[in-house]
Amino acid sequence: ALERKIADHENAIATAKEAIATLTEEIKGLASGIKNLDKSVAEATEQRKAEHAEYQELLASDTAAKQVLEFAKNRLNKFYNPKLYKSAPKRELSAEGRIEASMSGTEPPTAAPGGI
Repeated sequence: ALERKIADHENAIATAKEAIATLTEEIKGLASGIKNLDKSVAEATEQRKAEHAEYQELLASDTAAKQVLEFAKNRLNKFYNPKLYKSAPKRELSAEGRIEASMSGTEPPTAAPGGI
């Protein structure tokens, strides 16, 4: 009876060791899968960041192109259709600007119209 209990315990220990070995292999496989998934997520993140930067650049260039087209259209309207021409707004000079204009005889430089 005692020998049978010992044999049963030895079988239980062997079964437990096999289960431990199997679970250890499964854990290694899962850890490898997680590392691969992390790598693919990092690559996808980098790709999305690059695409976002590219999109932002495209959006900025589109906006600049629209501004140039509006400026050109307004210039053409000045000659061909004066009723639709929109003149540049008159500038109000600050106190410093008035002093500079009176001393130099010329107005301070203006910013380029229409985003050019």
